[in-house]
Formats: sequence, C-alpha cells, structure tokens
Amino acid sequence: MMHSVERRDIVLVVDDSPETLSLLTDALEAAGATVLVAVEGANALALVERITPDVILMDAVMPGMDGFETCRLLKRNKSVAHVPVIFMTGLSETEQIVKGLEAGGVDYVTKPISPDELIARIRVHLANARQTHSARAALDAAGRYLLSATREGKVLWSTPQATALLTSITVSPPGDSLVLPEPVQRWLEGRKGEAVSAPDTIELPVEGTPRRLKLSYVGQIGPEELLLRIVEDEGLSPEQVLKAKLNLTVREAEVLMWLARGKANRDIGEILGLSPRTVNKHLEQVYAKIGVENRAAATALAVTALTSK
Repeated sequence: MMHSVERRDIVLVVDDSPETLSLLTDALEAAGATVLVAVEGANALALVERITPDVILMDAVMPGMDGFETCRLLKRNKSVAHVPVIFMTGLSETEQIVKGLEAGGVDYVTKPISPDELIARIRVHLANARQTHSARAALDAAGRYLLSATREGKVLWSTPQATALLTSITVSPPGDSLVLPEPVQRWLEGRKGEAVSAPDTIELPVEGTPRRLKLSYVGQIGPEELLLRIVEDEGLSPEQVLKAKLNLTVREAEVLMWLARGKANRDIGEILGLSPRTVNKHLEQVYAKIGVENRAAATALAVTALTSK
C-alpha cells in the first residue's frame, strides 16, 4: 500500500470506539496512508460528499445507524460505489459476516484487530478495486463511440458521441437514417466471408478540414449488423511535432510544449515530475538548439512549429 509518489491512499475509518480509532490511525499512518475518521454513520456520509476515500473500514455495530445501514447508503452514492468496504466486527457469528457482505462489503476482520493483517487485506482490495475501476473506465471510454451498421453502410444505431462524429462524414437522405460513405461501404463488403481481405480500420478525411476520422471493426452482432467504433484520429501529439521539427529530445519537447502553454517552470516541473533546476537545464538546451534568448521567443517559435503544416 501507499508507496505511490503522486499521492497517499486515503482510508476512511468509521468507528465509535476511541481505542480502535487510535490503534488504526497509528498503524495506517505508519504504513503511509492518510486517515480520515468518522465516529458515526451520518458523519461518514457527510464526509464522502467532500472527499472520496480509496478504502473504507467500517465498524459493524455502532449506536444509532449501524455499519450495515451506513454501507448500504454509501453504496448509493455514485462517487463511492466502487470503493471497497471492509467490515470490522467483534462478533464472529456468521450472520453478522453475511449481513456485512450483503450490505456491499468486500471483506471483514474480527476484533481485536491485527493491524498487519488488516493492512495486508487493504493492499489486496485496493489493487483489485483499481484494476476493476481502470477496466471500467476503459470500457466506458470505448463504449461512447460505438455504432452499428449494415454492410450496405446504413447506420442502425449510434451513441450520442459517435453520432456527433458521424454527421461530418455521412450522407443523410431526407427523413432517412445516416448512411456511411462509399469507401466505408466497400470496406465493409471486403470484410465478408472466410477470407477477410479488408483491414480492421479505415481512415476518412473530413472534407474541407485537416481532420481525419478512424472507423474500426469491432465485431458482428447480428446476421446483417456490424459493430463499429469511430474516433477522431489526433495525428501526432504536440510533443512529437516539436521533437521532429525542432530536432529536440522527447523531454525537451515536453518542456517546450508546456512553456508554450504558458506554464511557469515550477508548474512544468510538477507536471513532468522534474525538479525546477532540471527544467531550467532543459530550457537552456532548448534555447541553444533553437537559437533563441528567452521564454517569449521560444514560445513564439513553438507556436509557429505547432500551427504551420
């Protein structure tokens, strides 16, 4: 747990016992976590409105709103629905454990708590939650740009984000659904039968603009329905452009790009994980390589390099 340079893991402990709170706070802080404390369920609910913890340790039995009810209410809040909840209980009766898992908990530990065992379990659940969360985010991002079409290029359905991109390349007969342009229809035809000759993606220029869209074949979802993904092809990143045009190293190009975006040396250092002194060194190299004396001239040259074709 907790060795990440960017930030410390945040553990929310919900318990009404001062002894437990002090034991857990000491152990978790020693392991490098930031500890938030709530002495009752209502407290915890108010706290997660302001800050999202990475993991929640929940006392099962508290006066007033118990841990199970608190967990159920927490899980209704979208921003903490994915956060693992570990129940702490002094009762080893099975029904308490089952109740905790039914309320949305992922694990339980019994009191008296062994801090080492608890920290080991937290590490496991943090890793699992992160993996699931990134997979879900990736799926979500991919899912936003999906559409389905027939081989003849007739769009059957598309998500709002895909529709926004499609309108710049499709022809739309009056009152009819969108139809993909001819090159796409030929591409879809080429994906027929056993020996598929067409590639998995096709690039499409947007007329009258430098923009390019990329359609990818995802799979077949019906006898005459193909699932496709559409994204805008960003082309080269600004750093790659600066590196190539001005003959810089990758790191120098990154520093120059942030300089051109108006960032101070300290900010550039924070963004790229460098010390201000290293940023200065890189900038001196950049000035020498591109033949300028100061920030303003370097910025002007970078902007010209990025905007000229």
